[in-house]
Amino acid sequence: MTNIDDAIAQIHRGVDELIPEEDLAAKLRSGRRLRIKAGFDPTAPDLHLGHTVLLNKLRQFQELGHEVIFLIGDFTGMIGDPSGKSATRPPLSEEEVAANAETYKEQVFRVLDPEKTRVVFNSTWMNEMGAADMIRLASQYTVARMLERDDFHKRYQANESIAIHEFLYPLVQGYDSVALEADVELGGTDQKFNLLMGRHLQRHYDQEPQVVLTMPILEGLDGVQKMSKSLGNYVGITDAPGQMYSRLLSVPDELVWRYFELLTLKPMDEVEALRRQVEEEGLNPQEAKKALAHWLISRYHGEEAAENAHRSAGNRVELGEIPENVPEVTVDAGGEAELFVVSLLKQAGLAQGGAAKDVVKQGAVYVDGEPLGDRQSLPAGQSYVIQAGRKKIARVHVQ
Repeated sequence: MTNIDDAIAQIHRGVDELIPEEDLAAKLRSGRRLRIKAGFDPTAPDLHLGHTVLLNKLRQFQELGHEVIFLIGDFTGMIGDPSGKSATRPPLSEEEVAANAETYKEQVFRVLDPEKTRVVFNSTWMNEMGAADMIRLASQYTVARMLERDDFHKRYQANESIAIHEFLYPLVQGYDSVALEADVELGGTDQKFNLLMGRHLQRHYDQEPQVVLTMPILEGLDGVQKMSKSLGNYVGITDAPGQMYSRLLSVPDELVWRYFELLTLKPMDEVEALRRQVEEEGLNPQEAKKALAHWLISRYHGEEAAENAHRSAGNRVELGEIPENVPEVTVDAGGEAELFVVSLLKQAGLAQGGAAKDVVKQGAVYVDGEPLGDRQSLPAGQSYVIQAGRKKIARVHVQ
C-alpha cells in the first residue's frame, strides 16, 4: 500500500461515516498539513471515555502530521446544542462557559499532543458578527431543510416548541468551519447534520468543502445506553486508577473489543489476536478486560499506576494477592484445635450461607496468598490472611 492508503486505513478505524472518502484522499495527496477541526460545547467539563472516541481520532490525525483545531464552543454553548434533544436546552451563562472551557483544556491534553493542537474559541469571530451578518448567514438555509433534521422533525410533528435560536446552532457550527477554513471536521453520529452544514456554507463562501467524519456513540458500562455521567455508566478519565480498573472489569464481555477499537491506539492485529485467544483458545474474558484497563490507566495515569491499579480497586484484588491495609477480624474456634474453613468464612463475614461452601468448591479461597487446596480446616491460635473470591479479604485471628 502507498502511504496515502496506509493513512486512510488508520483513519478508517472505528469510523461510522466518511463523507466523501475520495475528497479525503485528494486532500492527503496534496501533501499539505491539513486543518482537522472538532468542536466541543463546554457543557460537561469532566470528560469520560465516551468523549475520547473523538479525541483518539484527532490524535491519529496528529500522528499523521496534521494540525488539530480543538474548538471550544463558548459562543454556541450560550445557545445550547439541540442535537438529539426533545426540548429546548437552557443556555449556559458566560461564567459557566468560561469555567468549563478551562477544565476542558486541562483534560484534553491527556490524549492530544499540545504541540500539534490549536485551541480556539468561536466567540473570537462570532462576537464580531453584527445583526446584518447573522441575518445573511441565516439566509443560507431554509426552515424546510432545518425541519429535515431528525430531532427538529420529531418535535415539530409532536407540536413541541422549537425556539428560533436553536436553528442558529447548526448555522454557527457550520460557519466555524468557514472561519477556520477546515479541511476535515469530526463529530459524533448525532452531529452529522451540523457537520454537513459546514460543507454547505464553505461552498457558499467559495472554500473547498471539508470532509465530514462521524464517530459512533460509545455504549456505557451497561452495554445498552450511551456512556453518560447522568446514567452512571461511565468511566471518567480523571477517575482514580483503582476506580477505573474496577469499572472497566465490569464491561460486558461482548463490548470489550469495541472499547479496544474506539478507546485505544493498540494495533488492531494485536486486538484480534487477543480476541482469538478468548473465543477460540479459552482465555478468560477478564484477562482481555485487564489488558484494556492497563492500557487506558497507563495512558491517563502512567505505567506505574497501571501496574498497581488493581491493588487500590476498592475491595477487588487479584486472587492470591495481599493488598495493604487488610481489615482484621477475630473468630472463635470454640475450644477446638482447628476451625473448619466454611465456618471461618461465615464467622469472619467473608461469605454467607451456602456461598461459603461454593467459594471453597470453586477454589477461590486463598490463605496467606496461597490456594487453600484440599484443606478443610485451619489450626487455632494463629492468624491468616484469608481471601474469598476477588472482593472479600481479611486478616483473621483464630482463637
